[in-house]
Amino acid sequence: MRDVRAALRRVLADLSARRRDPAVVQTVRSTAAATISYVVALQLSSEPAPLTAPLTALLVVQVTLYSTLTTGIRRVNSVVVGVVIAIAFSALVGLTWWSLGLIILASLVVGRFVRVDEFVPEVAISAMLVLGVTQVTDTAWDRVLETLIGAIVGLTFNTVLAPPVWVGSAGDSIEDLARRMRRLMLGMGEELTTPTPVARAAARLHEARRLDNDVADVDAALRQAEDSLRLNPRVKEQEGVLHRIVLRTGLDTLEICAVVLRVLARTLTDLAKERKDTGLFPEDLALALEDLLARIADTLVSFAVLVSTHVSADADAAEERLAGELRAARAVRDHAADLLLRAVQSDPSQWQLYGALLTEVDRILDELDLDHRGRRLMEELDRHSRERAERRPRLSALRDRLGV
Repeated sequence: MRDVRAALRRVLADLSARRRDPAVVQTVRSTAAATISYVVALQLSSEPAPLTAPLTALLVVQVTLYSTLTTGIRRVNSVVVGVVIAIAFSALVGLTWWSLGLIILASLVVGRFVRVDEFVPEVAISAMLVLGVTQVTDTAWDRVLETLIGAIVGLTFNTVLAPPVWVGSAGDSIEDLARRMRRLMLGMGEELTTPTPVARAAARLHEARRLDNDVADVDAALRQAEDSLRLNPRVKEQEGVLHRIVLRTGLDTLEICAVVLRVLARTLTDLAKERKDTGLFPEDLALALEDLLARIADTLVSFAVLVSTHVSADADAAEERLAGELRAARAVRDHAADLLLRAVQSDPSQWQLYGALLTEVDRILDELDLDHRGRRLMEELDRHSRERAERRPRLSALRDRLGV
C-alpha cells in the first residue's frame, strides 16, 4: 500500500511538472485558440471550411503575451498585404506561370517594405492562395475576415488568460548551467593529483568549449522569461524589470566564468603537454588546487541559486551561503598561491602557466564577488532608467512626480 501511494505521488508530481512545461502550455493554448477561432469563423464567414482562421490563431498564439501581440500584428499585416496584391493582379491577369512568378516576386519585395519580418513568405503565400481561386474578390475578403478572426481570437485568448511567467524555468536553466560547470571543475581537480595524459586534458578542454552551447540554451530560456514579463498583468513593471536584470546579469557572470574556465582547461592542457610522465603539480600543491577548484565549483552553484531566488528570506540565506563559500575559497586560494610560489622558486620553467592558472582562478572569484555583483546590478538599473527616460520623457517625468 505504501508503494502504491509513493508511486501515485510520483505520478502527480510528474503531471504537475508537465503542466508547467512551456511545450505543454503552448500545445494546450494553441489548440484551444485554433478551435475557438474556427467555430467563430463558421458563423461569420461564407466559406464552408474557413481554415484560415484556425491557421492564423495557431500561428499567432505564442507562449508569452508580448510575443502574441507582436506576432499577431505582423501576421495580420502580412496576410492583408498579400490579399491586396492578389486582388490587384486578378483585375489585370489570370493565373499563369509568369503571373505566378511575378506575384511571388512582388509579394516578397513588398513584404520587406512593410516590415513583417519573419512573415515575408506569408505575404506571397496569401497572394498565391487568393489568386488561385475562381471568385477572387469574394474569397479574398473572406480570407481577410478569417485572418482577422484568428488573430483577434489569439490575441484575446492570451490577453484574458494571461500566460504564465517563465522566470522559474529560466532560473532552473541557470542553475543547471552552474551544475554542469561544477561537474567539469570537479573532474579537472581530480586529475591534478595523477599523471594526466594529454588526450584526457584535451577532452576536458573540449568539454569546456561545449559550455558555449549550454550558455546559448540558457540565453534562449532567459529571453522567453523576459518576454513573459513584458505586458503581463500578473507582474508589476518594476518587479519585471528587476527580475530581468537579475537573471540577465547572473547569466552574463556565468558566461564570463565559462570563458575563464575554458582558458583554465587550456592552461592545464598545455601543462600536460610539458609533463607527460609526471603529475602536473607536486603532491601538496595538487591537493590544494583540487580543493580550490572544488570550492569554486560549489561557489558557482551557490551564485546561481542566489540569482534564481526571489523570496526575500531565501535570498538572504543564499547570499549568506555564497559569502561564506567565497571566504573559504579565497582562504584556500591564498594557501595554493603560496605553494605555487614555492614551486616556481624551485622549478621556474613553468612559471608562466602557474601564473596564468592563478590569474584565471582570481578572475572567477572576482566575478562571483558580492560587491562586484551589487555594483553591476546598480549600473544596469541606472542604465535601464536612463533608456526609459529617453524613450518616454513625459511619462517618466509624470511617474517621478507621482513617486511611482
